[in-house]
Amino acid sequence: MGVSNNITATLNFIAILSSIPIIASGIWLASNQDNQCINHFRWPIVILGILVLLVSLAGFVGAYWNKQGLLALYLFTMALLIAILLIILVFAFVVTRPNGIYVVPGRGYKEYSLNGFSSWLKKHVTGSGSWEKIRSCLAVSDVCIKLTQNYITADQFFSSHISPLQSGCCKPPTICGYNYVSPITWTNPVNPMADSDCYLWNNDQNQLCYNCNACKAGLLGNLRKEWRKANIVLIVAVVVLIWVYVIACSAFKNAQTEDLFNRYKQGWV
Repeated sequence: MGVSNNITATLNFIAILSSIPIIASGIWLASNQDNQCINHFRWPIVILGILVLLVSLAGFVGAYWNKQGLLALYLFTMALLIAILLIILVFAFVVTRPNGIYVVPGRGYKEYSLNGFSSWLKKHVTGSGSWEKIRSCLAVSDVCIKLTQNYITADQFFSSHISPLQSGCCKPPTICGYNYVSPITWTNPVNPMADSDCYLWNNDQNQLCYNCNACKAGLLGNLRKEWRKANIVLIVAVVVLIWVYVIACSAFKNAQTEDLFNRYKQGWV
């Protein structure tokens, strides 16, 4: 195996290692309890990470056993995967840029406005066709029930840093002026006309604020927060893959030059 192929094999081993955080971030997004009700956002990153792993293995095999055809296929496919990852990263940053957050005085948690998020997220995640399934899924989950196990008094709850999903779905909007009984039980709103969600709140654990715009906004806030964390890992992985790919292209050209030189040399002997 020539020097250039040695370099390419080593670089592909690095690419194999780079695929691991991509797969791990995808699994983290998919297995996160708050995302269990958003099926179509759960597995794309895992699938891409597995494809990067398989293509890198193909490149490693091609370099180690000097299979030029396999190396060429590796270079083409890896370029395509890197392009897809870059598109996903740019798209994720664009659609998660608006955050819909607004601070509530005297509260540790934040609340979220549906109008503060991108129209694409609102359409594809909380659209009428999708939300009914998500709402039913949330109603049978323990996202809100867990709050009753962690917080007892009003002061404990008001100073808490609950997730965006819990903030939007498990309690009524603060502006409604409901009186605290427990994290998922509220009574006697002082200002019931302040927001349309005030009328939608229900102490029934199967309803709560699952029909509220605040719940939709909380879901988007959760999704945005977790995608932003995953994007950091993906950026590092993509930078490494691009670096590996550029050097691998150079090594591939050198390997072809070495092979051509060796053929001419054998012809002169």
